[in-house]
This record gives sequence, structure tokens and C-alpha cells, in this order.
Amino acid sequence: METLELLIRNTSEVLTVEGSPQEPAERALTPQPHACVGVRRGRIWYVGSESALPPGAVGPSTRVLDAHGQFVGPGFVDPHTHAVFAGERAAEFDLRCQGATYLQIAQAGGGIANTVRATRFASEEDLIRLALPRLQLMLEYGITTAEVKSGYGLTLQDELKMLRVVQRLSTLQPVELIPTLMCAHAVPEEYREWRESYLDLCIQEILPAVAEQGLARFCDVFVEQGAFTHAEARRLLLAARKRGLQVRLHVDQLSASGGAELAAELGAASADHLEHVSEAGIQALAAAGVSAVLVPTATLFLRVRPYAPGRKLRDAGVNVALGTNLNPGSAMSENLPLALGLACLENGLTAAEAYWAATRGAALALGLSSEGRISVGDPANLVIFSCSNYRHLPYHLGINHARIVIKGGHVVVEQERALCA
Repeated sequence: METLELLIRNTSEVLTVEGSPQEPAERALTPQPHACVGVRRGRIWYVGSESALPPGAVGPSTRVLDAHGQFVGPGFVDPHTHAVFAGERAAEFDLRCQGATYLQIAQAGGGIANTVRATRFASEEDLIRLALPRLQLMLEYGITTAEVKSGYGLTLQDELKMLRVVQRLSTLQPVELIPTLMCAHAVPEEYREWRESYLDLCIQEILPAVAEQGLARFCDVFVEQGAFTHAEARRLLLAARKRGLQVRLHVDQLSASGGAELAAELGAASADHLEHVSEAGIQALAAAGVSAVLVPTATLFLRVRPYAPGRKLRDAGVNVALGTNLNPGSAMSENLPLALGLACLENGLTAAEAYWAATRGAALALGLSSEGRISVGDPANLVIFSCSNYRHLPYHLGINHARIVIKGGHVVVEQERALCA
């Protein structure tokens, strides 16, 4: 028989995460104590007891990785990032620490507009050079798949430039990238007095070009005071759906606006942020089967309250996902383990629910059928951690415990880490 290319052995447990969001998370993680994982042709070939491996499965060419009694799980899936951008906004961070609000900074010409100016000035090569170290950090944290949005171009030329960069980055490094068009991130400065004209540009020029060139899977809109209204979002997203793009929304982040209800009405793949979601909005998301993507690092970074009600969302039966929201203004961090800890401390999730949200829950929010789990036949995207169980990840706050990261059956990160409890 054909031998395995890779075998992971001597684990405390393998979290295969093959359950559903409707069952208790501890059960949905579907742990297999002391299991081994076999990989062949870049895919999961075997999960189970090492003693039950078929004869001849392990040969001289098989690379054997010793987990040293620590746990193995699927590669993390980050369902919400803005990882492609130019410039930085450290001065705005300092202003916020002195008491300025996100809206005050934006109204003074900072915020998204600041990054738009820098990103428009940057070439594709500049954006690739800047994004590669961010993606490498994400990979080192165990993220093997990530969604990436445009939205810092806000012209036809620059939105296409950003999405081409995402496409090129997919071939230059191991993290699988899921592209999202977000031309409705903000109304650009030159259109402040002509909002309707900018929306026309998005619908009549940017959307068709993106769809024809196959540059995005999703279309996202920021629905918020100072950004876009319900009516504007509905018009753009219905047009996007006609062009074959799936729908996502940034909603209820800074104020309660009924954004979750809009996401439910539109049958969105996800409603993201949700810090101010209403009880009616939670029930609407559950009834419509819309995933909730929580980004607690942004809530921390912006120094705002409340955190999104993860406990209420889970209890209502909503699939909850967890992302970094990596971006230069409201979450300048690739640290998904920090988001795991915050999800438990502030969003009300258990450790198992947070782990689900960063793996299978996130994959479901992106419509990815074979990511965020360890299932025979699926791509071998795996992490060997330096701790014996998943509860240690949120508990040891913000610390990276990913020791070995495997993407498509290949070891892409191998880090020396002290083994923890």
C-alpha cells in the first residue's frame, strides 16, 4: 500500500471538530484521546488509534511528528480581516488613549480615510511587501485560512488593485485567502457631497468589474453612523447577489441600528461585530441561519463597551465565529489567541465555544465545507500545540502555543516552544 507522508503521534488528544453548532461545544469538538493523524497526498487519511493503523501505513519515507503528549487541532480560520493596507495609525491610537472616540477621529479626517490615502498611493508590490509579514505572523499563530477585505481603495482602480493583491498573496505564502469586496467601507472624501454617485459607482462599475474578473467571493458593507444606511446597504448587496457574490455585513458595532435584522432579511452569510445587537436581532439571526462573527480585539482596541453578547447568541442557536479583525485602525493585531481569551472573558463564551468559533464556526461563516476540522478526505491543515488541552489557549492569555503548523500536508511553521501543562 501507499505509505503515509506524515504521521502525528503521541498526542494528548486530537480535536477533530466534526460536530455541529447546534450541539454543546464540548461535544462538537469531537475529541479523540491519544489519537494519531495520518496524512497522504496533502489530505487527512487516518485519525484514530496508532495501534489500528493498517500494516505498511508507516514507511521509511514517512515523516513522524511527536506531539509530546500535547494536543492537535485543525488550523484556525480567521473569518474577518483587513490584512491588506498601507500606512499606520499609531497617532490615532494615542489620541484614543487620551479620550478621543472613533467617530471623532474619523470626522477630523482620520480613521478609514487616513488608510485610504496611503493605500491609494501604494503600488501592488508595496501592498504585497507590507502584507506578507502580517500573514506570516498569522500563520505562526496557527491560522491556515483567512478572509481578507478590500475597502481601503474606494475607487474602481484601487479596489481592483487591492483584490488583485489578495489574489497574488494566495500564491506567495501558505495561508489560504478568501477575498471580500468592501467598496462600501466608507464614503470617500471626494464623494462626501455626492453619496448617491458613489453608490452608483460601486454598483455600476466596481461590482461588475470584480465579478467579471472573479476577484471576490463576498461583498461586505459597513452599516453605521458615518458609513452606510440600511437602504444603501440593501441596494448594493442585492446588486452584489445578482452578480454572484455572497453577502456579509459589518453591523451594530458602534450603535444599535437594527443591522442584525438587516443581515437576516438579506440572508447574509454573516453579521460581524454585533456589540450593540438587539434581542430581536439575535432572534432574527437564529431564524435566518446567519452566522455571527465576533471580533473582541476591536472592542478592546477601541476602548468601547459593551462587548458583543456571545453568550446570548450561542444560547439562541446562532453559529458563532471568532476573528482578529486585523486592521490598522481598530484592531492592529494578528493575535487570534488573544481573541480567544477575550471571547471567554468578555463575550461570555466557554473555552470550547471559543475554540469552535475560531475553527469550524469560522469555516461555516465563510461557507467552507472542509476547513476548520480534521476529517478523513479533507485538506490536512493542522496545528500541534505546546499544551495538553484547548482550555489552556484562552487561559494563558494572548500567548502563542502553536508549535507546528501544517498546511496542505506540508509543515510550514516549526517553532521551538516550552511544553506547558
